[in-house]
Amino acid sequence: MEYIFDSLKKAFVLIGTLDNELLRISWTSIWITGTSVTLATLFSLPAAVIIATKRFKGKGALVTTLNTLMALPTVVVGLLVYAFLYRRGLLGNFSLLYTPYAMIIGQVILASPIITALTVSALEGADERIEGTALTLGATKFQALMSLSGEVRPAITAAVIAGFGRIFAEVGVSMMLGGNIRNYTRNITTAIAFETARGQFSLALALGMILLLFAFTVNILLQWHLKSQSYYGTK
Repeated sequence: MEYIFDSLKKAFVLIGTLDNELLRISWTSIWITGTSVTLATLFSLPAAVIIATKRFKGKGALVTTLNTLMALPTVVVGLLVYAFLYRRGLLGNFSLLYTPYAMIIGQVILASPIITALTVSALEGADERIEGTALTLGATKFQALMSLSGEVRPAITAAVIAGFGRIFAEVGVSMMLGGNIRNYTRNITTAIAFETARGQFSLALALGMILLLFAFTVNILLQWHLKSQSYYGTK
C-alpha cells in the first residue's frame, strides 16, 4: 500500500506545481472535446428541432435509433471511422488518421445522438401552444421555433453538457484515431491508460484527479444553470 500513498503524494505535487506535461495533456483534452461538442451542437440542435416539430414517415424509428445510438460503444465508432480514414479507406488521401481532427470526427459522432435525442425529448414535452401563440402574434415560423426552443433552454443545456461529459471521458475513439502521440493527440484518458501501463502511477493519478475535477465542475455548473432558469420551479 505504500506505493499508492507515495504515488498520491507525487500526484498532488504534479498538480500543485502545474507540471508542463500535465498541462499539455489537459489542454489537448479541453480543446479537442470543446471543438467536438461545439460542432456536434451545431448539427444536433437544428436536426432535433426538425425531428420534434415535423411529422414524417419513419419518425418513430428514427427517434428509437437515436436513443439506441446514445449508448454507442466508443470502440465501434473508432473502428468505423478508422476504416474510412485508413490510407486505403474512402478518406485515406486526406491523411487525417492519428491527428486531432480524426479524434474530433469520432467524438462528434459520439456526442451528436445524445444531444439530438435529449433535445428532441425536451421539445416534444414542451407546451404545444407556445409555437401556435407565437405564430398568432405575427412571428415567423423560425421565430416561433426559437420561442419554443427558448422554453426548454435548460434541458437543451443539459443535453449539450451530457454530450460533453460523454466524449470528455471516452478513451476508445481517442486511442484508435489519435494514436496517443505525445504533445499532439495524447489526452487525459489515453495518457491515464498509457502511464498506468508504464507503471507511472503518480502522473496517472494526477490526470485522474483532473478528470474527476472537470466532471465535478461540469455537474456543478449544470445544477447552477438549471436552478437559475427555475428548472425545478424555484427562483
